[in-house]
Amino acid sequence: MKKSYYSICKAVAFFLLVTLMGNTNSFAQTKTDLSKANIEKLLNEAYTKFKDVKEGKNADYIKELANVDPNIFGIALVTTDGTVYTKGDIGSMVSIQSVSKVFVMAQILEELGPQAIQDKIGVDATGVRFNSIVAVELQKGKEINPMVNPGAIAATSLVAGADSAAKWKSILQKQSDFAGRQLTVNQPVYVSEAGDNLRNQAIAHLLLAYGRMYFDPVQATDIYTKQCAINVNAKDLATMAATLANGGVNPVTKKKIVSPQTVQYTLPVMATAGLYDDSGIWYYNSGLPAKSGVGGGLLAVCPGKFGIAVVSPPLDAAGNSVKAQKVIKYVVEQLKVDPFLIEPKK
Repeated sequence: MKKSYYSICKAVAFFLLVTLMGNTNSFAQTKTDLSKANIEKLLNEAYTKFKDVKEGKNADYIKELANVDPNIFGIALVTTDGTVYTKGDIGSMVSIQSVSKVFVMAQILEELGPQAIQDKIGVDATGVRFNSIVAVELQKGKEINPMVNPGAIAATSLVAGADSAAKWKSILQKQSDFAGRQLTVNQPVYVSEAGDNLRNQAIAHLLLAYGRMYFDPVQATDIYTKQCAINVNAKDLATMAATLANGGVNPVTKKKIVSPQTVQYTLPVMATAGLYDDSGIWYYNSGLPAKSGVGGGLLAVCPGKFGIAVVSPPLDAAGNSVKAQKVIKYVVEQLKVDPFLIEPKK
């Protein structure tokens, strides 16, 4: 029943997202004010409203993350015409962590096509923890998705490249293209994670046993660990989200990063599996595909309109930034951009 439920949710999300992106006149959506004055006003309101929230705590199972300043709080919104709005701490960097999974998925979709990803990894929500070994064992490595660790490591192993160095170079460049600037790795975070990634190594070897790992499992896990340690700020993440919102063209640099079809197949998986165990709760309350990372970043995509991101390290029990969720939900509500908020035609 749970598997059927997730499959139905995925199908509904896919239909609505494709319809909204492909034909914005299909529904009489609630009118929204995306003027410069209104966006700036809302970001200011959101910052003031939530800056003193003390809920949550930094991730501590990765030692370096426990040391990150919990007071970092930056908001950015980038529209599909390339206008950038920011509020708060935009200079401070955090490691991208699981948010990187979105853009590796987009990369392999671009390289291999949607059917290959469905066949080689899977696109269903697993219904269990993001780092679950049980999910791999139950499905014999099948029917997972690139937003959870097993699917993400498999996705990394699929990236084109003759060797580990070539694959890593390709991944870093693609993430940088999405962000619109050259990104770098947070070495202390990488070293910290690489010294304590035995569970992910175990997952990679189990996938190999089921024929679902497509490169050396130790090297693939190391590349995956390194991609999670890429440094980003709120503006980087918002630009990455806006590139998806703009059908694969970075609205700031005007460079085509991926095709509209790649975006079409990336967003539904974000919608059903982007916020760990609370993905359904998030989608219910916002209607937007999103992805979080335990470094404290969270981005969301409003198709055809904008990308929004918040960086704030303290997390809730599910591993999602507390302030980021509150800010993005507030902005979505005030702008009335939830795609499921539909006004009847008169």
